[in-house]
Amino acid sequence: MQVTITGAGGFIGKRLVRQLLAKGTLADPQGAQRPIEKILACDLTLAGLPEDPRVSKLEADTSNPDVINRIITDQTSAIFHLAAIVSVGAEEDFDLGMKVNRETTRALLERSRHLGKKPRFVFASSVAVYGGEMPPILEDHTAPTPQTSYGTQKAICELLISDYSRKGFIDGRSLRLPTIVVRPGKPNKAASTFASSIIRDPLEGREVSCPVPADTSMFLLSPRKVVEAFIKAHEMPSEKWGMIRALQLPGLTLSVRQMLQALQEVAGQTVANRVRFVPDPRIEKIVYGWPTAFRATRAQALGFTADASMHDIIKAFIEDDLNGKFVS
Repeated sequence: MQVTITGAGGFIGKRLVRQLLAKGTLADPQGAQRPIEKILACDLTLAGLPEDPRVSKLEADTSNPDVINRIITDQTSAIFHLAAIVSVGAEEDFDLGMKVNRETTRALLERSRHLGKKPRFVFASSVAVYGGEMPPILEDHTAPTPQTSYGTQKAICELLISDYSRKGFIDGRSLRLPTIVVRPGKPNKAASTFASSIIRDPLEGREVSCPVPADTSMFLLSPRKVVEAFIKAHEMPSEKWGMIRALQLPGLTLSVRQMLQALQEVAGQTVANRVRFVPDPRIEKIVYGWPTAFRATRAQALGFTADASMHDIIKAFIEDDLNGKFVS
C-alpha cells in the first residue's frame, strides 16, 4: 500500500502522517486492509515530519506537473489532498489561488484517471463553500453558495471529485472542514487564523489581538478530530458514500466570548487577559460571510463526531503541542 499526502508539511498533514504510521494499515481500492509500505509526503517544506523508513519526503511545489507525475504512480492506492492556498491568500492573489487550489486538484485527478488504478481520494474542502444568504442552521441539502475565491475553488474541486468518482476514475471523498483549532506554530494567511491565535498565544505567554468582536460565532473542530475524520473517510466503503461525495463534518458552534471563557476556566484569568480586541474590517468581512451552525445529520449517521467541548479542545492542544504545560 502506497499513500500520497499533499500538504504533508502543514500541521494537519504532519498529524495525519503520524496517525497513519501508528495505524499501520489502510483499505486498498477493493476495501481489503493492507500494510502501509510507503507514505509519499509532499509539500514546499517538510520540517518536523517523523523519521521513519516508510516515509518518503519530497519538498516541492505540488502544482508542478512534473511533481504530480512523481507523487502519483501506478503503485498509489490512497491520496490525501490537503495542499491549498488558504482564504486570505486566495482572495489576495486570484491567479495563485486558482493555480494551487483548482488546477492542482484537476491535475491530480487527471493523473489518477490515466493510471487507471481508481485510488481512494480524500479531499480537504471547507465550510467556505457556503456564503451569502443562508438559513440560520445549514442542512446537508443546503446548496453551496461561496462568496470568496477560496470557497469557490473548493466547491469546484468538490464537483470535479464527484464527477471523476461517478465516471469510475477515482473513489473520491470530500470533507467540508470547520475552522480547525488550535493550530500550533505561527499564524498563516487564513482569515480564521485568529481563532487559534487567541488560544495558542496566551497559553504560550504572548499577548494577541482578536480582529472580530466577542459575539462573533465560529464553527470549530480540533486537529485530533479532523485527522480522525480523514482516516475514517478513507476507510469507509464506497457504497456508503453513494452518489454524494461531499460531506459536511460536525463541529461546535461557539462565540469568541465562549472560547475565551473556556480558556479562562482551563488556564486562568491571567492567561485569558492576554487577548485584546483590535477590529480588522477586512477579516470581519470574510468571517461574517461564513456559516456558523450546521445540522450534520449525514456525517453523524456515518459515525463522524465533533469535540465534546472547547475545554477539551484546549486541553488537547496543551497535551499535544505544549508538552502538557502553559505559561500561567
